[in-house]
Amino acid sequence: MARKKKKIRAAGKFGAGYGRRVRNRFNAVEELQRKPQPSPFHPKGRAVRLAAGIWKCLKTGKVFAGHAYYLKKR
Repeated sequence: MARKKKKIRAAGKFGAGYGRRVRNRFNAVEELQRKPQPSPFHPKGRAVRLAAGIWKCLKTGKVFAGHAYYLKKR
């Protein structure tokens, strides 16, 4: 995997050829998908993304399908 610079964050692997706006949008999605999301199975549970559309509730251990990048709020 490509190295990432501190200022550019996750979009550093793309380089300058994609443009600032695209890289900023990518960073916004990347940040949101890596954060724990609220779980639909437990009120205080958290869900983490395993792959695109595959999530796991940390409280109950259930693996379920959802949106690709982040779960919708209830």
